[in-house]
Amino acid sequence: MKRVKCPKCDNYITFDEKKYQEGQSLVFECPDCGKQFGIRIGVSKLRNTQKEEQLDEQEHADECGAIVVIENVFHYKQVLPLKMGDNVIGRYMKGSGVNTPIETNDPSIDINHCVLNVSRDKKGRLKYVLRDGPSYTGTFVDNEILGDRERRVLEDGALFTIGATSIILRTAKQEDNN
Repeated sequence: MKRVKCPKCDNYITFDEKKYQEGQSLVFECPDCGKQFGIRIGVSKLRNTQKEEQLDEQEHADECGAIVVIENVFHYKQVLPLKMGDNVIGRYMKGSGVNTPIETNDPSIDINHCVLNVSRDKKGRLKYVLRDGPSYTGTFVDNEILGDRERRVLEDGALFTIGATSIILRTAKQEDNN
């Protein structure tokens, strides 16, 4: 089964690609917004470019770590690499400016929901600090809601929740300098 994303509303449409031949054109109509759009079955040059970019991102993810979005009824599992500085986490929307977008239909995730800051401490080790966006539904760490302007330092494997979505922090592997 393959998924295609509506270019207007970002809704996913699932279809069985085995029923079609390579090079065949298909036309879809989005059940949510009614937009009609076409695709061509086969290997995409853009897809190969995106895969190369993802490999580059994964190499850099080893430098700063990543967040793992746990699969639920709103979306599939996602691994999103982190970068130094502010990683603004929120629901994906075209042109929103969120640099760590989650592709989801979860209505309880704000477009700018929370921020995970990656920096170095005095000893040069990576430090991960989470704060709420502010968001309408809040950001929870260990089932405790973060207050306004409250910041929480997270360790590897920390679980935090935004809306109905749980996320696990995977920190970068660090060498001990002791």
